[in-house]
Amino acid sequence: MGAGAPAAPATLDDLDDTSAAVDAAETRPVPSGPPSKLARNLTVGILVSLVIITYASGIVFASFVNDHPAWLIAMSSSNRNLALVSGALGPVPFYGIGFVRLLLPDIFFFWLGRWYGDAAIRWMERKAPTYGELLRYMERGFDKARFVVVAIAPNNPVSLFAGAAGMTYTAFFAANVVGTIGRLILIRAFSSVFEDMLGSFRNFIGDYRWPITAISVVLVGLAIWSDTRGGRDGVTDLVHLEAGMAEAEAELEDEAASGADGAEPAE
Repeated sequence: MGAGAPAAPATLDDLDDTSAAVDAAETRPVPSGPPSKLARNLTVGILVSLVIITYASGIVFASFVNDHPAWLIAMSSSNRNLALVSGALGPVPFYGIGFVRLLLPDIFFFWLGRWYGDAAIRWMERKAPTYGELLRYMERGFDKARFVVVAIAPNNPVSLFAGAAGMTYTAFFAANVVGTIGRLILIRAFSSVFEDMLGSFRNFIGDYRWPITAISVVLVGLAIWSDTRGGRDGVTDLVHLEAGMAEAEAELEDEAASGADGAEPAE
């Protein structure tokens, strides 16, 4: 389309979405920014470490699922890992390690949301496009059900959005703790019902751990390559967090300026 071509008219849905997003943005607190360079660097360093450890868990999965189940969920408390090792762990290590590992990254993403506000949401939409639609939907109704949303889906993008939306620390931690414990209880119950099948699967993994490890190395490598090729490398995104947030902020300012300078629609 040429530079002088008229823009396509906005639909009613587009106008509703934009209006809701603007209303939601106006009620959010002004982003405070990191309290210090040290706080920012520690947050980035911890999140980068967690990403690397999660990649490593995919490589050692076949060996750790039977021999070191507690270490496996300490590295990555994915639903798959939690379900597989539940039958091999007592309730204390299962709930204790699983709870800490699930809650830890959410805390830091909540801080990123508090520090950077709407720029953090735009940054997450760009780096995790599968969550983009979810985040845009949440902009329209998060204030009405923020506790329920965080409790049902206590994950990284939702935690970041909760921080950007100005959710209080008390409400966020209460909702996240409730949701995390509920998730662990459900996974534990599922694993108990299907333990015979899961136990057989663990035995299969143990018998073929080296071929499975080789396949895992390839799959992890492909995942990293795919993310890097698509501009969604988790480690690089976090290392260059300040630049990414500045870019997102500039993009939002440009959009706001374009909207302010746009002509009124003809009647």
